[in-house]
Amino acid sequence: MSERKVTIESRVGLHARPAALFVQTAAKAPGEVTVAKPGGKPVNAKSILAVLGMDARHGEEVVISADGEGADTLLDSLEALLSKPEPESA
Repeated sequence: MSERKVTIESRVGLHARPAALFVQTAAKAPGEVTVAKPGGKPVNAKSILAVLGMDARHGEEVVISADGEGADTLLDSLEALLSKPEPESA
């Protein structure tokens, strides 16, 4: 299983729209994908309720893990989503 530590840059954390985009991206993977706060219990990254329940906030670090074919490419995509700030509303 491949894993990455990523700091959440979105000012709303891993909530609302960023969480939905994260879960939608994770759901495309054929294998298991998890996300956890360091030292915390990993949750299913394909479940919006599990991801929202983590209460991951701006500036916090999370560990994302994936297995199966294309795991590193998937982690690249998930890391990119978490590493960019949410665009300002117009």
